[in-house]
Amino acid sequence: MYKHTMVGIVTLCAAALLGPAVATSSAAPTTVPVTAHRQLQDPVLVDCLWHPEVRPTDFMLACGDGNSRLTSLRWTDWNANSATATGVNVVNDCKPYCAVGKFHSFPVTVRLDTPQTWKRHPQVRQYTEITLTYPGARPDKFQHTVTYPLWN
Repeated sequence: MYKHTMVGIVTLCAAALLGPAVATSSAAPTTVPVTAHRQLQDPVLVDCLWHPEVRPTDFMLACGDGNSRLTSLRWTDWNANSATATGVNVVNDCKPYCAVGKFHSFPVTVRLDTPQTWKRHPQVRQYTEITLTYPGARPDKFQHTVTYPLWN
């Protein structure tokens, strides 16, 4: 009889301890803080490692080889429709080939557009287009303004 009583007490204690944990985990989605909800409204910029970023200071454009990246980004706008920043595009000239090429810096204005649902996280929207505008010097064979799709 003592053995059955101890098993019953242990079972009741375990149930009492697990009850609040189960209730808390099932209630969590309905108690999302207002600030977290606001962050999901504005789109994100998805980096090479599939991390969502908001107003990053650096961003890799050439994920495969690292031969083009944005640095020193200063965002003047980030909203539900677009984002704008100024910064520097650091580009490898790949002369005579990329492994021995030299990196050159070009001032650039960056604009993010066309927010859409992020396929990996449907509750999040991401910018899907980036436009680079070079006010002065620019990489060889680049137009004054270039637009690229961003990965989804």
